[in-house]
Amino acid sequence: MELKKILRDTNFEFKKKFGQNFISDGNLLQAICDDAELTEQDEVLEIGVGAGTLTKAIATNAKKVVGYEIDNTLKDVLLISLQDINNVEIVFEDFLKAEECQIAKKFSRKFKVVANLPYYVTTDIIFKLIQGNFDISSITIMVQKEVAERLVAKCGTKDYGSITVQLESCSDVKITRIVDRMMFNPVPNVDSAIVNIKINRNKFDIKNQQLHTRVIKAGFSMRRKTLANCLKSNFCLTTTQIDSLFHKLGYLSTIRGEMLSAKEYVNLSNALSEILV
Repeated sequence: MELKKILRDTNFEFKKKFGQNFISDGNLLQAICDDAELTEQDEVLEIGVGAGTLTKAIATNAKKVVGYEIDNTLKDVLLISLQDINNVEIVFEDFLKAEECQIAKKFSRKFKVVANLPYYVTTDIIFKLIQGNFDISSITIMVQKEVAERLVAKCGTKDYGSITVQLESCSDVKITRIVDRMMFNPVPNVDSAIVNIKINRNKFDIKNQQLHTRVIKAGFSMRRKTLANCLKSNFCLTTTQIDSLFHKLGYLSTIRGEMLSAKEYVNLSNALSEILV
C-alpha cells in the first residue's frame, strides 16, 4: 500500500519535535541497503523506524531487523506497512535512553546498523553507537548533508571536529551518495547524504580508550584556544608538563586541537596516559 495512503488512513500527524521525514522511493531504499552491503545472514539494528519503509527494505535483504522507534503513534502505521514481514521486531522506546545491555542481547552475532537518523539527535546516536559496548561491524546512516561533511572532514578544516576524530579513531568513513531533499515526505529544508562507517576498533593502538575520548573532547573544547591551554584546563596540567609532552611529540606550543590528525590524537592520549598514572 502507498505510504501516503497509509498515513492518511491511520490519521497520522507528523511531529516536528521528532524530525520525521519518511522515505518512500523504492530505488533509494534499496540503495541504502546496497551501501550497507546487507546479506541474508545479517542482523540489523534500525534507529528511527518511522513509517517502516526502510525497515521493510532491510528485512527483505537481511536475516533480522530490530527497530527502535520513539513515537508510539506510529504503531497503527507499522501494523499496516509491515503486516507481511515476519523477521522484524519493533521496540517503542527512545534509543538514547535504552540500556546498552538490553539492546545488545537482541542480537546473536555481530550486527550492522542501518538508519535514516532524525537530524536533531544524529550526533548523540553516533556517539552512543561507537562509544558503547556494541559488537557492530558497520553503520550506514542517512544524515543531513552538513553533518555528513563533518563526519568525513579533513584535519584543519572548519568542519573537522570531535566527532570526526572519534570516528576516524575506530572506523573508516565515507559518503556513498547525496540525497535530494525532494525524496522525503515531508520535504526537509536541506539535502541529505548516506554515510557508511566500517568499524575497526583495532585501527590504532589506544592504551586508554576513556582517556582518549576525553583528550579528543578537550582538544575541541575551546577552538579559539591553543591545544596547550585546552589540556591545562581539562587535565590540570602544569606548563612544565605540557612543554615536556609537546617536546616529546614534536608539537609546537601554539598548535590548536583542530590541527591534529586522528593518529596524532592517539599519540597524544597514549603519551598523556603515562603522565596521569
